[in-house]
Amino acid sequence: MIKKLKISLLALVSLSLFAAPLLVPVSAYAAAAAAPADIQSGLCSGASLDASGGTCDVTASDAQSTVTKTLALIINIFSLVVGVAAVIMIIIGGLRYIISGGDSGNVTSAKNTILYAIIGLVVVALSQFIVKFVLTKTSTVTG
Repeated sequence: MIKKLKISLLALVSLSLFAAPLLVPVSAYAAAAAAPADIQSGLCSGASLDASGGTCDVTASDAQSTVTKTLALIINIFSLVVGVAAVIMIIIGGLRYIISGGDSGNVTSAKNTILYAIIGLVVVALSQFIVKFVLTKTSTVTG
């Protein structure tokens, strides 16, 4: 019974880890489809091969803003994945605690799993504050 529970739980965790990246392109596509004018407005206009060249309305602050937004998006996605993994590990630790049957070695292992998952959640939460602080400080610097 316990072995079947472990296999089922492992299959569920594996399926969720493999299915999560499939949802990211869908949301990115939906966001791009919702605002096609924003994509067109950011493109350079008048690219030509003659000596006069083309014009581009993108300034250095626009480029810095785009890099900052992209970096924040990447960090948010990474934090989301790590947060989901930590919650899954808390659930696994709880199940291991329940099925330990009073064995002190299994109880200690389950408690350590829960403890390290909670520490992981705290680190991810604090890293979000640090990253937002750094991004706001670097985006206000002019040079």
